[in-house]
Amino acid sequence: MSTTLTESALELPLIARGKVRDIYDLDDKLLIVTTDRISAFDVVLPTGIPDKGAVLTQLSAFWFELTGGIVPNHFISVVESTRVEGVPVELPGDMIGRAMLVRKAQRIDAECIVRGYITGSGWSDYQKTGEVSGIKLGAGIKESQELFEPIFTPSTKATEGHDLPISYEQLVELTGERAANAMRLRSLALYRYARDYARERGIIIADTKFEFGWLDDEVILIDEALTPDSSRFWPADQYESGRAQPSFDKQFVRDYLTNVGWNKEPPAPQLPDDVVEKTAEKYREAFTQLTGHEIVKP
Repeated sequence: MSTTLTESALELPLIARGKVRDIYDLDDKLLIVTTDRISAFDVVLPTGIPDKGAVLTQLSAFWFELTGGIVPNHFISVVESTRVEGVPVELPGDMIGRAMLVRKAQRIDAECIVRGYITGSGWSDYQKTGEVSGIKLGAGIKESQELFEPIFTPSTKATEGHDLPISYEQLVELTGERAANAMRLRSLALYRYARDYARERGIIIADTKFEFGWLDDEVILIDEALTPDSSRFWPADQYESGRAQPSFDKQFVRDYLTNVGWNKEPPAPQLPDDVVEKTAEKYREAFTQLTGHEIVKP
C-alpha cells in the first residue's frame, strides 16, 4: 500500500489547516498542500487514504484549466519539482503532484452548492417540506431523480461543525447582492459545463459545491473544483432513479463507520486496510475516467 501524508510541515508561514488542506502564505500567492486526510461526519479520521491528496490536487487543476475560460479562478500551477519559482524554500519530494500554487484571494464565507439531482440532504429536506433551501419543487419527485433544471442551494461556511443551508435571499444579506449574484451565475455555469463533460465520460455529477473569493474586484473560483470530496460522482451505467446510487467517493468509509456503531464524535476509529484501499481505488478511478490519465504520484 502507498504511503500517506496526513500533515505537512514546511518552513513557510502556515495560515490555515483545514480538514484536508494545509495552506501556506507566499505574500500575493498561496501554496495549498492537499494531504491524504479524510473526514466523515465532520470529523477528521486518524487514517489517511493513499494518493487522495494527489487526486484532489490534480483533478482540481484539470478542471481549473478546462473551465478557466468560463469562470476565472485562482490556479497558477501544480508543484512538479522541489524547486518552485516564488517559493523561498526547497520543498520535500512528497509535495510533487499534491501541492498547488494559486493567487491569493479574499475568501467569501459561503458554500455554493449546485444540485442537478435530488439526493443527500436535499432529498431529506424535500421529503419533509417539498422544498430545498427555500426552492419549492414539484410533487412526486423520486430519490436520485434528475431535476428539470439544476438548482443553486447555498450554505454557510462553518469553521467547525456543520454548514447550514440558507436561501438565496439570506446569501445576499450575508455577502452582498453583487457577490451573491456572481456566485450563483458562475456556480450554475460551471456545473452545467462539468455535468455535460463528465456524462460523456460515464460519470454523473449529481451535485457539487464551490467556493469563491474576491481578487482585483472580481469574484473568482477558489479552493478546489469538482472532486470526489466536493461532489457526488455516480457511475452513469449503474444509474437508476428511485434509490440511492453507488458513488466514486468516501462511501466505503461512511458505511464502515456506521456499521461499527461509531457515535460520530471525536476520536474516530482507525480504518481497516480493505476500506482504505477500496476508497483509494474509487478516487483514482474517478480521476482516470474523467481525465483519461493516471495521477502523478508524489
